[in-house]
Amino acid sequence: MVGLSTEVIDGTTAEATALDSRTASHDGTLKLVEGSASQSQRHESSILHVSGGAAYIDDLPEPKGLLHLVPGLSTKAHARILAMDMEAVRAAPGVVLVLTAEDIPGHNDVSPVGKHDEPLLAEDIVSYYGQMIFAVVAETRAQARAAVRLAKIEYEDLPAILDIAQSRAAGSPLVWRSLTMSRGDAEAALSRAPRRISGSLSVGGQEHFYLEGQAAMAVPGEEGEMRIWSSTQHPTETQLMVTHVLNCPGALVTVEVRRMGGGFGGKETQANGPACLAALAASLTGQATKLRLDRDDDMVITGKRHDFVIDYDVGFDDDGRIYAVDMVLAARCGWSADLSGPVTDRALFHADNAYYYPTVRLRSEPLKTNTQSNTAYRGFGGPQGIVGAERLIEEIAYATGLDPLDVRLRNTYETGTPRDLTPYHMNVEDSIAADIMKTLAEDCDYKDRRKAIRAFNGKSHFIRRGIALLPVKFGIAFTATHYNQAGALVHIYTDGSVQVNHGGCEMGQGLHTKMVQIVMREFALEADRVRITATNTGKVPNTSATAASSGADLNGMAVLDAVRKIKTRLVIFAAEHWSIPQEQISFTPEGVLAGKILIPFPDLIKAAYFARISLSSNGFYKTPKIHWNPDTGRGRPFLYFAYGASCSEVAVDTLTGEMRIERVDILHDAGQSLNPAIDIGQVEGAFVQGAGWLTTEELVWDASGRLRTHAPSTYKIPGCSDRPRIFNVRLLDNAPNQEETIFRSKAVGEPPFVHGLSVLHAISDALASLDDYHTCPRLDAPATPETILRCASRLRAEASGRAAAGTA
Repeated sequence: MVGLSTEVIDGTTAEATALDSRTASHDGTLKLVEGSASQSQRHESSILHVSGGAAYIDDLPEPKGLLHLVPGLSTKAHARILAMDMEAVRAAPGVVLVLTAEDIPGHNDVSPVGKHDEPLLAEDIVSYYGQMIFAVVAETRAQARAAVRLAKIEYEDLPAILDIAQSRAAGSPLVWRSLTMSRGDAEAALSRAPRRISGSLSVGGQEHFYLEGQAAMAVPGEEGEMRIWSSTQHPTETQLMVTHVLNCPGALVTVEVRRMGGGFGGKETQANGPACLAALAASLTGQATKLRLDRDDDMVITGKRHDFVIDYDVGFDDDGRIYAVDMVLAARCGWSADLSGPVTDRALFHADNAYYYPTVRLRSEPLKTNTQSNTAYRGFGGPQGIVGAERLIEEIAYATGLDPLDVRLRNTYETGTPRDLTPYHMNVEDSIAADIMKTLAEDCDYKDRRKAIRAFNGKSHFIRRGIALLPVKFGIAFTATHYNQAGALVHIYTDGSVQVNHGGCEMGQGLHTKMVQIVMREFALEADRVRITATNTGKVPNTSATAASSGADLNGMAVLDAVRKIKTRLVIFAAEHWSIPQEQISFTPEGVLAGKILIPFPDLIKAAYFARISLSSNGFYKTPKIHWNPDTGRGRPFLYFAYGASCSEVAVDTLTGEMRIERVDILHDAGQSLNPAIDIGQVEGAFVQGAGWLTTEELVWDASGRLRTHAPSTYKIPGCSDRPRIFNVRLLDNAPNQEETIFRSKAVGEPPFVHGLSVLHAISDALASLDDYHTCPRLDAPATPETILRCASRLRAEASGRAAAGTA
């Protein structure tokens, strides 16, 4: 520093500091400041979370005269409604209104894909056990819950189809069109292959089990206005559904989301019903109305992850190289389309995982059933497709006697060669799966540990250990091309503080924190100078869902666009005012450097305001390069792929079926991470959730179609004791995204969920020891203790049969 001076700029006083020349510039290449993008920074609401100060829907101040709403549910899986007696319900204490389909002034439809197959309230037919038929509006929630039980509904039973097998046998219709992706003649290639195996596997569904259940509060305003606070991942869609139900223009409806207590896809479409019911009640009564689903009702009403049955046929040679694949992926979709079409499409997109299939045919079967309408869930069908891909690898490994890792490495995509074309005819331009697997195998000592585990299993009677190392290649973008857009709104106030609003929703994943970091980096500000506000359709319209791992990619670029528009104006103003070239204007932690004059950021903002420079801007971004034609099954549906690998070691008690995760090592590709601490947390959480899906979380319906696993007492998510005893997670170093994403980062929401699959294959490896690794265990998921015991019994029988044949 040379010295300080004071200069009057357009009526304001600014302290200016002359500094030696700096290398930073205003184009985003300045040296990163503490807490800026690409550095770890605490979650913007973390203190509020741990102190109880973070407000969710049920924590908001209740307006005067707030009413409460509780839905009445079907007790039949498929039936015709013959009569509804609501007299006792209407006469119950505190009841203000009973809503039925007849009370809807607009369209009784909340289908997110325009199929018009999802009534908000059932009319003549109920299509699953737990479908909403009516709703009680009362002065208190307890009164509404008591009154709902007084309804008398007369039904005529209709045939109910509850699972994939029944749907196939009955020729049940599809909820969406079937999709085929192919390259070459799969049947001919299979018949020519040196070796060939066919089989089938089943993989179960999964309850979202967000900590905050579905909730919405609607407050009516003047001239038909309706303001809704909703726990939704898709505010614009919620807004649209409310306009359909109320028969009003979108400009009258505003939806706001400050944060959700978890979503995982379960609030992408499933939040629409509660919001629409609350808005309907508020519109008819003229009073604010809130709906918060009871946990049991929430689990009974809402859709889950799709369970799949995957039939496969694979041709290969003695070296484990794949020649051809034919795979049919059938999904239990439930009673309406919801998002089942895109989900089953994405399952096909990921049925190759990281592997090249020279000849391939992949087909989907989105089957209709009389169960909850299954919906988005972290991974959106991708994990189910990858389960199919990894079963092929496992079959080949046991058939050839090769290490499954060697089979994986021999079949990975090879960028820049003929072996880089996916089944949907997109070139894999950045395949690093093999390198990541090799690096992780060396880091975690996979080969030696595998040998030691086999030696242990040779001496242990009941406890068997297993190990598996698997890759993930996950496509990033919405396959519905029009969703790949985002908006943002940024204001700078005259004190130099910045307010940011964007179309993404915070559900604990740190999206808002990353948006703050982008602003911090561009303006070289501290975190306390940047404020994120609630996502609001009145500020940023026509938002896309916060899903498909695209939250940071889309909204980050929109925020950056808005910020750089303002920044450009400030640079032009400063350059003109000080008569220096624009390239000599830069933003540093100390202030804005104009040549050798340092202006505190707030003073520059005041000066720009007095010079009538706009300090507000919207931002917009649309993902480039992507295109997709579902009619041909070809295109480039993804901008890029995120990669990673995981190695899991387990111990299995073959007497009880119980399993323990001993050690997990993960190497994950987050590109140039925006916030390593948050991204590592996402990887850890995703792994645990993925492992839970494949091991402990089992959905069970009885013969009447009633979901029996509808509470924490009957549905087992992983607990603290289920975590790996040793858990090593590392982000891939020096691996910036080849595509121009936000600061070259990569999405990290959904891809690491797939790492949980290594636990399933480690269990399979442990069980295979019961037949001396001769037989592919063909372990279905979830691998509960019962499933493990059934598989162990079958493998012991295989071993006994082989021994008897050898003796004979």
